[in-house]
Amino acid sequence: MNTQFKPLDHQHIPDIITMMQDFYAIDNYPIDIPTTESLFETFINDENLGKAWLIYSDDILVGYVILTFIFSFEYKGRYAFLDELYLSEKARGKGIGKQAIHFIQSEALKLKLKVLYLEVENHNEKAQKLYLAQNFTDHNRKIMKYKVV
Repeated sequence: MNTQFKPLDHQHIPDIITMMQDFYAIDNYPIDIPTTESLFETFINDENLGKAWLIYSDDILVGYVILTFIFSFEYKGRYAFLDELYLSEKARGKGIGKQAIHFIQSEALKLKLKVLYLEVENHNEKAQKLYLAQNFTDHNRKIMKYKVV
């Protein structure tokens, strides 16, 4: 099995949005397609926002990964949030997720990031085991949010 990670470009926005719809459907998250298309245009055009890659296995598109960048005085520089990692159902359980994490960890070094954060649904035990096995740790803080309207 040959796994490749290719940077997201404008022509592949429809492909990643199709996969996002599948990903969001797992937990019944809403997705607004026109807004998401616009967000990807902005994201691709501004390298300071982050990076995204499509994941191919044997030249077949099977997933994607998105890193978003944050600046922190606490961490003394830029860190990233692993915003999304999605693999199609047919690609799961084949080691591609582990390869994706290794790829992201390698990219984090190249990008001189200080820390990688991620969030995972409480019910997604397989993903939690994957991340723990790749040296991610539970954070001793609670993530909270305030939605600005």
